[in-house]
Amino acid sequence: MDIGIQLPEVERPVRWSEVRSIALEAEECGFDSLWVGDHLLYRDDDETSGPWEAWTSLAALAEATERIAIAPLVAATSFHSPAMLAKMASTVDEISGGRLILGLGAGWNETEYLAYGFPFDNRVSRFEEAFTIIRTLIREGFIDFDGDYYTLRGMDLQPRARSDMKLMVGSNGPRMLRITAPHVDMWNSWHVWFGNRPEGLRPLISGLEEAAREGGRNPDEIEKTAAVYVELARGSGRRAGSGERPSAPPITGSHHQIAESVAAFAEMGIDHLQLVADPIDQRAVEELAKALSLVG
Repeated sequence: MDIGIQLPEVERPVRWSEVRSIALEAEECGFDSLWVGDHLLYRDDDETSGPWEAWTSLAALAEATERIAIAPLVAATSFHSPAMLAKMASTVDEISGGRLILGLGAGWNETEYLAYGFPFDNRVSRFEEAFTIIRTLIREGFIDFDGDYYTLRGMDLQPRARSDMKLMVGSNGPRMLRITAPHVDMWNSWHVWFGNRPEGLRPLISGLEEAAREGGRNPDEIEKTAAVYVELARGSGRRAGSGERPSAPPITGSHHQIAESVAAFAEMGIDHLQLVADPIDQRAVEELAKALSLVG
């Protein structure tokens, strides 16, 4: 099972120099991937916050690191025209030397849509068109498209993207899975949707597998990933930005207990974990690396 680190979002104010240091520590410690949330603005109980922009951050991470995979968790297709999103992804992938995983989703946080002027209606329908455009441009490089929301004439992605770039969907919705399961390489679920426990993933994985079979895919062809919330001894509770989302208890305990809890996700069939640490800092990455070394 591959294991990655979610980089800071709005847990606390973090400058780029620290984000970079955390990323380099994760690479040095042998983690497999770095993940960046794609959000713009949160407003909760009249308190506002926002992370650094995801794609410019990913470009900087691509240059700063050498081995570790990088990815948005996940990129909202609503925030850019789909052709532009494909262009940005192919550019970041080139800078990284082919290390980008292109995670995609429909978005959910109405606050940032209203603030930035993005339409919030028909998000899944808009996603379906955007996903068709993005995957076609990544895989084939060219598309003409007439849809209800997007129209493209002679869209030619130059320079060409790496056609085998991994595409990932971050969703449990039946309609989203029907749209994406025939095409994606990876699937992700966020910790609050499965109670942050391996057994909570069982019905979600079943839904993915059903959608894959209906779409003519062998479910085993899709890598299963999950974001898992881990609270270390120094943790004090993770600030998530929006109280609209449900919550789930963190994984806690000694280093050995944390390692055993994380390892249990492999038994559930998970291929790749994103660890969401409390706190998210350089020392936490070191602690998690030491903890995970206790379980083979």
